[in-house]
Amino acid sequence: MSANFLTDLHNAHISGVAYKNIRLKKKILAYFATHELGTIAELSKAFNISIPKINESINELIEEKLVKDYGKQTSNVGRKPNNYGLEANSAFFLGVQVSHDYLSIAMINMKKELVANKHEIPFSLENNEESLKNICKEIKDFIGKLNIKKEKILGIGINLSGRINYRTGYSYSYFNFYEDPLSNYFEQEIGIRTFLENDTKALSYGEFSSSLVTTEKDALFINVDNGIGLGIMINNQIYYGKSGFSGEFGHIPIFDNDIICKCGKKGCLETEASGYALRQRVIEEIKGGATSILTKKFTNIEDIRLHDIIAAAKIDDTLSIEGINSIGEKLGRGLAALINIFNPELIIIGGLLANSEEYLSLPLKNAINKYSLSIVNKDTKIVMAHYSQKSAAIGACLLLRDRLLSIIE
Repeated sequence: MSANFLTDLHNAHISGVAYKNIRLKKKILAYFATHELGTIAELSKAFNISIPKINESINELIEEKLVKDYGKQTSNVGRKPNNYGLEANSAFFLGVQVSHDYLSIAMINMKKELVANKHEIPFSLENNEESLKNICKEIKDFIGKLNIKKEKILGIGINLSGRINYRTGYSYSYFNFYEDPLSNYFEQEIGIRTFLENDTKALSYGEFSSSLVTTEKDALFINVDNGIGLGIMINNQIYYGKSGFSGEFGHIPIFDNDIICKCGKKGCLETEASGYALRQRVIEEIKGGATSILTKKFTNIEDIRLHDIIAAAKIDDTLSIEGINSIGEKLGRGLAALINIFNPELIIIGGLLANSEEYLSLPLKNAINKYSLSIVNKDTKIVMAHYSQKSAAIGACLLLRDRLLSIIE
């Protein structure tokens, strides 16, 4: 692979003819990324650029081993033109999900194929340098075990919870003890260009890129985990807001209570409708004498985690079911407000709590019908997305790939 092209891809100072050539090559790669295959005539028509110029760029991309000649078309009558497409393993993208209790790392190639992954890597997220260094160590260990040249990894996307400005590379919730952007720290430690992303936005992009979305251009993704996050897609683009902080759905002050949220405010949606709130409720009720199969599994009930409550509900534990039902009803009230505001075509419910399926979805949908305007909500489809630990890491890979190819802004 040509080192020059990859270097130029990241070079913001190129101008003139060289810039136009790089831009055209990116457009060709983006076309193949979204259409899979195409002929020189189709590319010429799509970009309104002469066939000789397209042919020249295609030949250079083939020489750089980014594009492959897939042979003649089979459907056309007469002389059949050649089909071109991406060379799958010409480049790779690494995604890292940093959660409170584990790390998840995934790698995809140019054709979005998963080529390597590692999940449930033991990890404790603390806002200190030791935790930050552990992330770098796990990433370097992962890369070191791959039979892939480092220069073929075009970037690393790292997901963190909280306030992230992906444009500047700053994190305002974790590891914000350096003057320079946090993304710079990772780049210096690992030696690969790095981008930070809010974990809900990465997870939502993965879902927006999945089979759950067909023709919809305006959709919302609700990440119901320990906290509550919101991903917004408007006209097929992720909406970030001015500073990248859009989607703080969990911190809308819906409830009149005195529960202090982790953001420091009272009455936030997260205080009563999140996985954290569910865990607190279950533990408090067990302490108060409520019966549950969880007491047989855990000697210390403080060891109960969200996935344990979901698993208990699925084997008919009444306490867990009632707790999830309550979360669904309260979350539905918040979603009703979003529907009234956005009038979305589609809402995807994801995150760990989505794995509780109808225990969450039924009360949630009932609350939406109760609290939103019927003329608005009748046009909104609601689906549940099964959550797995690799989902957010793959979402980071996809965001990185599509942003680098300028498929998204």
